[in-house]
Amino acid sequence: MSVMLRTLLHVTVLTAPPDGGSDAFLADAEQYRRELLAHCYRMTGSLHDAEDLVQETFLRAWKSHHKFEGKASVRTWLYKIATNACLTALDGRQRRPLPTGLGAPSSDPTDDIVAREEVPWLEPLPDDAADPSTIVGSRESVRLAFVAALQHLPPRQRAVLLLREVLQWRAAEVAEVLNTSTAAVNSLLQRARAQLDQVGPSEDDELVPPESPEAQELLTRYIDAFESYDIDKLVELFTADAVWEMPPFDGWYQGPQNIVTLSKTHCPAERPGDMRLIPTTANGQPAGAMYLRNPETGTHEAFQMHVLAIGPGGISHVVAFHMPSFAPFGLPDSL
Repeated sequence: MSVMLRTLLHVTVLTAPPDGGSDAFLADAEQYRRELLAHCYRMTGSLHDAEDLVQETFLRAWKSHHKFEGKASVRTWLYKIATNACLTALDGRQRRPLPTGLGAPSSDPTDDIVAREEVPWLEPLPDDAADPSTIVGSRESVRLAFVAALQHLPPRQRAVLLLREVLQWRAAEVAEVLNTSTAAVNSLLQRARAQLDQVGPSEDDELVPPESPEAQELLTRYIDAFESYDIDKLVELFTADAVWEMPPFDGWYQGPQNIVTLSKTHCPAERPGDMRLIPTTANGQPAGAMYLRNPETGTHEAFQMHVLAIGPGGISHVVAFHMPSFAPFGLPDSL
């Protein structure tokens, strides 16, 4: 049981009706934490929101577990609570886009870059926060392109698509979760599929696994190009129509030469050794945690998490998330 969850239980112990089975119930429920976190992340596009919603799910479940009749599994019951918690949280909120999802054309790499701190940007997901079944069998369900596409769907369509097509629930089960009819679920799913056909990922079917030799080689070369400050090497790594984006900056850039020009024009590094990258994975994709040298202290400090989409033809997409802390990835904030 997590420390956070025990703290919540301590705070609320006087308000919930104890029956002596709380610890046993929570020990059983705890095994689903990771997959519930992945589900809430797909729904919200935010790791931080997902963590809060999973805590809320466990708290609600603990308070009402004495009413649990066992008609469905504990796992199904927790997903029902989590999904409805997500829908409540998403009511009236802005979607979480990437810069490519704002509808603007690709940017000129020599123009000024503009940070939009007020936009609730999509966040990356550490792979150790994803559910094991996702890591083993269906990485596409947490890949950035898919989660970004989900953000175009209204929350109820998002929920139906995830429950039906990622979790493989029956329409009747989803109808019960959403307190609606099977016909309404089928209609929501049809509309969600149509919308995803317009905005959904085309690259995901061709991505290579992050542990594959091809991905590892390209990630190593990518890291070397930045650490040696030989940015021109990047041209060899990208596909012809590769895309680069870096929230919270609202521009996005297409093509190897534009990406190189952007890096040369706006990268705060000046020489070899200014940047250091630690290889990792995020969203089921190869990633590099970039540390930038602080010229005042000489220390390399957390700067960006680069999440790469790598296919047979090379690197097709990079999202470089600004991250002042790599704590969610289990990495230090300075080197």
